[in-house]
Amino acid sequence: MSAEWIEVSNALAEATEKAGAHVVAIHTEARGSSSGVIWRPGVIVTAEHALRRDEEIQVTLADGKIVPAKVIGRDPSTDVAVLACEEARAAAALGISESLRPGNIALVVGRTRASGPVAALAFVSLVVKERRMWGGTSVAPYVRLDVALQRTGVGGAVVDAGGQIVALATPKFSPGGALALPVSVVNRVVNALLEKGRISRGYLGVGLQPIRLPENLRQVLNRKEKTAAIVLEVQPGGPAHKAGVVIGDILIGLNGAAVQRLEDVQAHLHGEEIGKTVKAEFLRGGERRDAEIVITERPNTGE
Repeated sequence: MSAEWIEVSNALAEATEKAGAHVVAIHTEARGSSSGVIWRPGVIVTAEHALRRDEEIQVTLADGKIVPAKVIGRDPSTDVAVLACEEARAAAALGISESLRPGNIALVVGRTRASGPVAALAFVSLVVKERRMWGGTSVAPYVRLDVALQRTGVGGAVVDAGGQIVALATPKFSPGGALALPVSVVNRVVNALLEKGRISRGYLGVGLQPIRLPENLRQVLNRKEKTAAIVLEVQPGGPAHKAGVVIGDILIGLNGAAVQRLEDVQAHLHGEEIGKTVKAEFLRGGERRDAEIVITERPNTGE
């Protein structure tokens, strides 16, 4: 092996060891484990879908000590779960997620419950400035990794070429690869769950279904978008009901932006939008109508 390859190999091993000091194994069963990152002193983040129950959770720290942890909350829309663990004090010094570019090499560092740190070499295959996920959650930047994760690596730390932890790894949204959940997204979830124990969601009180608009109607409306959303249900006493929305109305716009799919509606329902008013544009009997709907917090916000 050439001296250059030896140098690269040693650098990867050193980066794994450095990041591994902030990565724990999470186990809820007799066998098997996933990983988590000590995000703040006493706070661990992990992939929500890999956390199979809420009770009797244990984590293995970098020194091999096994300690209990408690679920603070979950957010399936971002695949982030937050655990409290008093003895998990070695918090990571977080880097900048925006440093990742297509073609970069990255490491996903996890930990097993018995064998110590594990590493997977990844290539950054895609970087998009922002992408809206199902349910309306915005991920910015959206970074996809070309890596096949074993279960032990799920919820592990994404480490950039400078050796900094810059994201949390989850394969949930990227079959055959993994998504690098950026620091800003994880911090947003951590802050909300530490404050409330749940993620607040906005609520309009309507059931919607995408529909295709007839060509003649699009011409009358001078609308290039081919789809909209029809109201199939209106919750009695809900925000839309109070604004005069009825079943059969066709929602074509919110705050001046066209509604083509359900994600266009979900984009307005983040927790920070609660209490704000959206201007909705509808079709009723072929005629345009406007309604001002005050976004409220969704009742029973659990998924």
